[in-house]
Amino acid sequence: MRSPAPRALLATASVAVALAAADTYVVVLALTDMMTGVGLGIDALQKATPIISGFLLGYIAVLPLIGRLADLVARQRILVACLAIFVVGSAVTALAVELPVLVSGRVLQGIGGGGLVPATLALVADLWPVGRRGVPLGVVGAVQELGSVLGPVLGAVVLAVSGWRTIFWLNAIAGVVLTGAVLLAGGQRPGRPRAVPLVVGVLALVVTGLALAAPQRLVTDVTLGVPFVPFGGSTSRLATPVGVAALVLVLAWLGVSARGWWAVLGRADLPGALLLAVALGSVVLTFAASDPEREVVGPLGLALLPLGALAFGAYLWRHRRVETPLVARGVVRGRARYALLVSACAGVALVAVVVDVPVLARLTLTSSQTEAALVLVRFLVAVPVGALLGGWSLRRLGDGVVSGVGLALAAVGLFVMSRWGDGALDHLSATVVLALVGLGIGLALAPVNNAALAAAPHEAHGVASALVVVARMVGMVVGLALLTAIGLHRYYATVAALPDQSDTNALVAAGVVQVQTVFAGAAVAALLGAIASTGLGLGRSRR
Repeated sequence: MRSPAPRALLATASVAVALAAADTYVVVLALTDMMTGVGLGIDALQKATPIISGFLLGYIAVLPLIGRLADLVARQRILVACLAIFVVGSAVTALAVELPVLVSGRVLQGIGGGGLVPATLALVADLWPVGRRGVPLGVVGAVQELGSVLGPVLGAVVLAVSGWRTIFWLNAIAGVVLTGAVLLAGGQRPGRPRAVPLVVGVLALVVTGLALAAPQRLVTDVTLGVPFVPFGGSTSRLATPVGVAALVLVLAWLGVSARGWWAVLGRADLPGALLLAVALGSVVLTFAASDPEREVVGPLGLALLPLGALAFGAYLWRHRRVETPLVARGVVRGRARYALLVSACAGVALVAVVVDVPVLARLTLTSSQTEAALVLVRFLVAVPVGALLGGWSLRRLGDGVVSGVGLALAAVGLFVMSRWGDGALDHLSATVVLALVGLGIGLALAPVNNAALAAAPHEAHGVASALVVVARMVGMVVGLALLTAIGLHRYYATVAALPDQSDTNALVAAGVVQVQTVFAGAAVAALLGAIASTGLGLGRSRR
């Protein structure tokens, strides 16, 4: 086995992270087409919520376990495994004609795509010493945010010449190519696979693909079409003999291939991972699937939040008693605690801009969704630039200084945005402010990861990186739900006070009040993040 080439391996893993980030945002453009593809009408948007929340659930809930596994086995092996899951999820999504299958594919995509981030961050800690990780961490943060810029653009290009399924087939192809690149850059050659798992795995893929694709030539054949006939009155492609055979083969493959992983999963504290997954999943499903126009926490949340709290309490009890818990004792302390808090605050600020700038543009500037989204590019381009600049600044400045300055700049910009009204986006100053906010949020990305890695022991770098990502994603999900609910409360109060509630201009002004409220809340979150950044350490990290 050759020694890994650090720059080549980082570049390959970073491209994989960008691919997963792009997939997060591409659904925004393709959602209506995907709904049609699984038999949902445009008026059934609420039923399509699991397409988005399923991806978030997979992305967030399993991250601590993947981070822990990255500490127990080779980082490249975890990267390859995550890419494989992402490829399978992309293929399932591309083949889906039923909502449950589509959601399952998105969950797999979320698990694979989310796991790439902590594995890549831990890889940086392996390949670069303390004091020299700033630039590589900045690169990872930059490409992740660059994916959010390229995702909608590439999605629009694909949709202009082909259907939504092509997007996910291209994801699958790119994932296969990147898997080979990771193996080459990491100096690894694929080991000789065991015969039985290989044969069963190939059969499972082929039969599952046939069941989901249901090729017309086979289905309509008098003899060969018998395995594709649904049981009873079902219309599901999986409720067929070939679908059952696919399920049996998948379970058989899991059984014969899991022997090598059971020992590792035991060391990773699988029961603790399940408890933490239930806790995180409850939070994601409560807030990501809620309807903020009616409630912050709906009937589903009234059951899920107590369940999540109970699961988290059980995890804490287990954490204190088992010999090797999922999150090693001492990982979440000192600078790491501040890193999680800062990451969550940055997530709140980021998602507020991403969601509500296009809303403001639709209210005051244009009726075109595409043109409104282009306004956001002014912000999105600045975030990866800030991430690179933040990583480079760590050569001379402390984590807390870089992060604090960045989030303070973002807070100032967001306070300015909270006063924007009709015509504000027409001025050059709006571009300057959006770029300032994007630059500021980007500056905080590398310092947060650097502080968390520096505070954690070497054998816990994977799980420490995963927790930083989890904190940011939870901040985005919960922050968006809370700020939107507060903004809508002000909107309805403003509308109720109108003398003429049919006045279109007055209703638009009320909508602007809602957006301004969200920006003000995001400014407070950024300011709290800037203050908390002092806990990351003001001095430069050294070997």
